[in-house]
Amino acid sequence: MGGAGLEPGAISIAAVSLLALFVHFLFDRRPMDVTRIVATALIVGTVTLVMALVYKGTGSYGTSFGVLIAGVKFVATLLAAFVITYLHAFTNERDILRAALTQAPDFHYVKNRKSQFVVTNLNVAHHHGRRKSSEMVGLTDFDLYPRDMAQAFFDREQAVMSSGQPMVDYEEPYLQNGDSERWFLTSKVPLRNRQGDLIGLAGVTRDVTEKKRLVQQALDSSNLLSQAMTEMSDGLAMFNPEGKLVFCNDQYRSAFPRSGYARQPGAHISDIVRAVVRNAERTDVSPDVSEEWIQDSAAQHFVTRDTEIPLFDGRWLSLRTRLASDGSALVVVSDITAMKHSEEQLKQLAQEMKGLAHTDALTGIANRRVFDEVVSEELARAHRNGSPLSLLLIDLDHFKAFNDTYGHLEGDNCLRAIGEALRSITKRPSDLAARFGGEEFVILLPGADRDGAVRVAEGLRSILHGRAIPHSASSKLIVTASIGVVSMSAKSTYSAPNEMLEAADRALYEAKTKGRDCIGIAGDQARAA
Repeated sequence: MGGAGLEPGAISIAAVSLLALFVHFLFDRRPMDVTRIVATALIVGTVTLVMALVYKGTGSYGTSFGVLIAGVKFVATLLAAFVITYLHAFTNERDILRAALTQAPDFHYVKNRKSQFVVTNLNVAHHHGRRKSSEMVGLTDFDLYPRDMAQAFFDREQAVMSSGQPMVDYEEPYLQNGDSERWFLTSKVPLRNRQGDLIGLAGVTRDVTEKKRLVQQALDSSNLLSQAMTEMSDGLAMFNPEGKLVFCNDQYRSAFPRSGYARQPGAHISDIVRAVVRNAERTDVSPDVSEEWIQDSAAQHFVTRDTEIPLFDGRWLSLRTRLASDGSALVVVSDITAMKHSEEQLKQLAQEMKGLAHTDALTGIANRRVFDEVVSEELARAHRNGSPLSLLLIDLDHFKAFNDTYGHLEGDNCLRAIGEALRSITKRPSDLAARFGGEEFVILLPGADRDGAVRVAEGLRSILHGRAIPHSASSKLIVTASIGVVSMSAKSTYSAPNEMLEAADRALYEAKTKGRDCIGIAGDQARAA
């Protein structure tokens, strides 16, 4: 204010400011603490005392008075610094709490004993159509919700305050705009002042509608999956990458009656395989297999593949194994017993059809198609090995007259009898008797020379004479046959089947010209080797 103290006062202010700045930077600009407060107070007191000593002769300060003033300023500076520090911390704490309350994503609010809003965050205000939190002060739920809903909110809040027990994570639905249901998770705790008196409650409410929907969707999906697992006819199992069973349905266990007890979550695949072997559950697995086989079989459960296994009770199971991206294995087990039976029936039918395709329907012996294939193969083999090969061409004598006399039905019966005779005369597996066409038959004898072929021909004539099938239109009065015999050896050979057949046909013609019921043997007709 001027006067005698202007100069020392100005100097004191400047000195204190400079020294205080020095202390501020000395402590790396840290927040105010006790050390800095004491240091600042010492600076003020010291500057005051120094100024009193410097100006003691001017009349502005006396030494005693200067010491007193220095002490008073030291104490005043301490008190002022502590008050400022406290207010700064209080203000900072209040600002942090207000910022947290205002900017928190959930609904935060405080109510008094009458359930009136005392303070809320912006979310609460915006949810109820207000721009500022202050517009919520003094309102109650009766001002915001339908009366029955507001009454329920009020009763629960009064119960919290009267009992002193907090309400934690209470779920409550809320119909928005009459049809859109939303769910909220609310926690409310009673508030007491420093004296312990109840002054209201604090609450936080979170909109959990989306979470509720996700949980419900997950529950619905789980129920649907569980129902599907229950209703499906196939067995389903999941093994983790370590080989342990983590899930399976009842159908999976029931598909394996002897090892089902071992197929429980947590069981290792190796133990399951041991149970299968120990109980002889699979007919294709010996009970004496080694541990190495068991480990190899367990490892096969982690290879993408399809397997069919036969069980002891006659059933067949299909195991379809698929690997997931994390290394786990999904196994689907299906009962394919009916399919396997159908497959076996189809195989049998195919064999029967194949037999029908290769068999003469009337006589039951091979047909011309089979003979053509076999004679080509045997002729080629005879050429390679230099082994003999013989062929008999057989024709029933006067068979047209037989049909004219007895009818075609009896003619068919006669041909069947000839077929039986041919089957009885061809004893070796390599021999082939076939119907060549009409009443003509052929016998192929691999490895048989001319003498062996003639013996077979004589045997056939003997059989026919023994059967004595009546034939009144024949001079022999029984069914007879003329036979042409051709043989290939090292001295006489044929390059193609038709050459052998032509030679046999000429020998057959020779037999017929000799009066039938005899054997013609190809000789000169064969080409020299």
